[in-house]
Order: sequence, then structure tokens, then C-alpha cells
Amino acid sequence: MRCMVLIGALALSFGGVVSAGVVTQSLRPEARPVAEEVTRAAPVQLLSVSASPVLRPQLRPVGQAPVLDVAANARFQNWVQAFRGRALSQGISASTFDRAFQGVQYDPEVIKRDRNQSEFTKTIWDYLASAASDKRVRNGKNALRKHRRTLDAIEARYGVEKEVVVAVWGLESAYGEFKGKDDVVQSLATLAFDGRRSKFFESQLIAALKILQSGDTSPRNMTGSWAGAMGHTQFIPTSYLAYAVDFTGDGRRDIWSDDPTDALASTAAYLKRFGWIKGQPWGVEVKLPSGFNYGLANRKNQKSPAEWANLGVRGVDGKAVPNYGAGSILLPAGGRGVAFMVFKNFAVIERYNAADAYVIGVGHLSDRIKGGAPLVGNWPEGERPLTLRERKELQRRLTRAGFDTQGVDGKVGPNTLAAVRAYQKSQGLPADGFASLSLLKTLR
Repeated sequence: MRCMVLIGALALSFGGVVSAGVVTQSLRPEARPVAEEVTRAAPVQLLSVSASPVLRPQLRPVGQAPVLDVAANARFQNWVQAFRGRALSQGISASTFDRAFQGVQYDPEVIKRDRNQSEFTKTIWDYLASAASDKRVRNGKNALRKHRRTLDAIEARYGVEKEVVVAVWGLESAYGEFKGKDDVVQSLATLAFDGRRSKFFESQLIAALKILQSGDTSPRNMTGSWAGAMGHTQFIPTSYLAYAVDFTGDGRRDIWSDDPTDALASTAAYLKRFGWIKGQPWGVEVKLPSGFNYGLANRKNQKSPAEWANLGVRGVDGKAVPNYGAGSILLPAGGRGVAFMVFKNFAVIERYNAADAYVIGVGHLSDRIKGGAPLVGNWPEGERPLTLRERKELQRRLTRAGFDTQGVDGKVGPNTLAAVRAYQKSQGLPADGFASLSLLKTLR
């Protein structure tokens, strides 16, 4: 189950482009919702991706009140009454429902944000510059120091390194500074009423009501981002029900309070649940040999570090990568960018958010908090990411040239990646799968 704790949507592939949340508040990459789960601030595009969709919400700007659409609110209230019957049939008590919906109205701002499609772009190197900025690293070290006793206890129980937990916290809410202030019941009800993904959001709303019925929090204290991600590390309601823990022992799984203990423990429990291996890095930066076969840079192509070393792949220190288990080579910005050897823990963080950029951001930030150095390699900083219009043009031109992308949707996923590689190979170009502007120009 690729459930994703948080909401934010991404579309994906190693050399592709994906939407991402800008970093005024959260650093979670974002794209448009596909059928499941929905970062904050204005979305941007990332030159790094993965192969599975997730969703994530944006926050409403502080101090901005929604303008009530009277007619829409009337229809919404009728929907609420109909939904009440469905909720009660699923075990929600009448008192819980009525208390949760007291004062709840249709929120047009949520719909506006949900339907926003942006062509603003952000490169992975710009993203990482913010994800692991000196300030974010410094604040992460301070947060670790402040909560060390708690984090040590969490690490001892779940076997997830405290630096990784802190890094997730840092990217999700800037260490608790931006947890979200939108009313979760109102936001989810508005989205369920809207109908475009009503089944998903209604399931989240039912889960939110179950949380309230359990007594873990109160209706108006259940706040979060505009599409329902809650707390210090941004759990959506269904993931909260499945994975949140009461680490303080007070009888409540409180991820909303100023005390981050339950939220941090819940994050560790989540990562442990999906197979975190203590002592294994998420990945390490590597140097590729001259003439490296980029076709080997595939997540499905796993080799031991020793086998990679025999092919000339070394750590940035020039030595063979230690034996952390089977790993694959990841080129988030093509052959001219930084290269990584990634391991199973990369896929575990991916359960939180499937964007390569996000996983690298969490991993690299955790390394920096632990005292590690900045990345050594260079990025193709002369390149800019393709806009949505250009990505669609690339897909159309590739397909016309005989390299079928299996559709024109502007998402550089596995099919488009394969088409890019095949075209590059046919032209005698390095087949790194990087969907760049220069590649598009060769097709024009």
C-alpha cells in the first residue's frame, strides 16, 4: 500500500518534472491530485521525480478570510445533511457529527487552491538549496538538541535515526512553526462536496470524525493544511488512524499541540512500519566513471556497492561505497547533475512522499543535521525545467518521432522517461532520460 502519510500530489520519474510546494512554510513537493491524496504556498515544478502519485495541500495565507458563496453554501448544507446519514451508518455518533459540523460552511478558497494549476518551475538544486539551507540545518540541530531526550527514546523504540525524524519535521512544518490553521472538517467537507474526488475526501472526512469520536482532539482544534494534512509532520486522517501513536502515554495521540512528541514518534512508527533499516543510509553521493552506461541508472537495477565499484562507481571520497546492501543509481538531473547510490531506506522515505526531490531533501537534511558535508557534485544550473506546455510538446514530438510516450499529460513518468532514453540513444546522445529544454530543441 503506497498510502503516504501526507497529502500533496506528484507525478514522476527520474529525469522528469513534478510540481512542488514552495518553501515559505513547507518543503513538500506537490503536483495535481490524481485520484488519491493533496503543499503549501504557490506550487512549482521540480526537475526530480519518482514513479508514484501522492497528494499534498497548501495553506491559506495567514489572515485571509474566505468569501462565502451563499448559493454554494446552501447546496453544501444540503450535502452535509445527506452525508450525515452516511457518516452515522459508518459508526459516527449523532453527537460527534453535530459537534464537528457546528459552524462549518462551504469554503471557496479550498476549492480555488485545489483547482490551481501552476506552470511555475523550480529546479531540484534550488529546491535542495532551501531544503538543506544553512538556516534549516541550524534550526534542525537546535530542535534535535532541545528534544534530544525524547528523540533518543523514540529512536530506541522504533529504530529510526533521530536525525531522519527531525528532517521530516523540518520539511513538513519547519520544526512546528507552520502546522496549518485551516479547519480540517470544513476543508475536507468542502472538497468531498465538490465532487471531483469526493470518494477520497469523504473517506478522509469519515476518518477525521472517527478521530474526534475517539477523543484525541476537539473539532476546532483539529487544524491543518487546506486539504487535511495535520500536525507537526502532517498526517492525513486515514494515516493518523493507522499509524499515529500515543508516545507520551496520556491516552491521546496528540499531533497538534506545541509538544511534538506524539507527532515525532508517529513519524518514526510510520517509517518503521514500512521497513526502515537502522544504520543504512537513504543514499550516498557518488562519482560516475567516464563513459558510464546511463541505462544502468534505473531503480530496478540493483547491485551491491562492490559490484558498482567494479563498474567504476565510487563515493565522492574516491573509495568504494561501504556494503549497505543492494543499491541503485539515481540521476535526479540527468548525467550532468549529482549522482546518488540509493538504498532500501530511500524507498521507505518515499512512502511519505514519492517525489525524488523530497526524499533527497529529507535524506540530505538529515545528513547535514548529523554533521555531514554539503553535496560535492555540480548541477546543470544552465538548464531550466520545462513548463507544463513544453512537457506536453515534448511528449507529442517524441510520439510523432516514433518514441511513444503513451499519452500527452505533461507528466514525465516512466513511459516518457523510456521514450526520452530511446530517442537519446537513437541520436547518439547520453541516454540519461533527462527531459531538458535542450532535448526539446533537438526535436523541433
